[in-house]
Amino acid sequence: MNVVSLDNVSMAFPDRKGKEAKVVLRDVTMNIEENEFLCLIGPSGCGKTTILNIVAGFERPVSGKATYKGEEIKTPSHQRGVVFQEYSLLPWMNVLRNVEFGLEGKEKDAKVREETAKKYLSMVGLSDFEDHRPNLLSGGMKQRVAIARTLAMDPEMLLMDEPFSALDEQTRSKLDKEILELWKRNKRTVLFITHNVDEALLLATRIIMLSSPPGRIIKEWRIDEENRDPASENMMRLKKDILNTLHLCPCAVTSVIREIK
Repeated sequence: MNVVSLDNVSMAFPDRKGKEAKVVLRDVTMNIEENEFLCLIGPSGCGKTTILNIVAGFERPVSGKATYKGEEIKTPSHQRGVVFQEYSLLPWMNVLRNVEFGLEGKEKDAKVREETAKKYLSMVGLSDFEDHRPNLLSGGMKQRVAIARTLAMDPEMLLMDEPFSALDEQTRSKLDKEILELWKRNKRTVLFITHNVDEALLLATRIIMLSSPPGRIIKEWRIDEENRDPASENMMRLKKDILNTLHLCPCAVTSVIREIK
């Protein structure tokens, strides 16, 4: 079953100097299936985040249509929770209140909000930090709070825009594995944006690559959930194919070199 459908979606943004608008996406048609973990990859500026913002309801395409369960996406919704690159935590609130804050428009009972917040903080391993302010947390811990806040809203779909890109490799790898385990335990539809091919191979059930701007879909791959061993012949062949395809994008040469290293 398709949860999200993009039908010939194009997007352009006005040039700040008043010149011709910059086309970011052109005629993108894609579906996101129920409970799949879809990763979007591609060179910088190819429209990955723009697609996520359209699905979230933050932006409307200039042409084409985006739908969620058959209904056109026009505004944000609690059905689609977003985890941003930045933590977006409120510094004057402790960890527990930050998670509860996301529930205030949905749940009126303060006791239920507190119990729900505690449940999801426990799920991300932060029960012992409920009373801490964000400035006392590491970057990885802050992002866990942001994930707990989004999960507490119980969205049907998770939209994650390079949520771990600002973290060191060790913390990023740990959180990647944690988000994968959360997804396995509590299946829901995920759209995950990343520049990192290894991250996509670890997390995704399907990977879609966009071209250099204006972004178009150039290829997709399906991943066997039961065989994610990066040292396996199949995964090494798959990674090579993705990197070779990425190399065809003129803006992606630097990214490819970084991945190969």
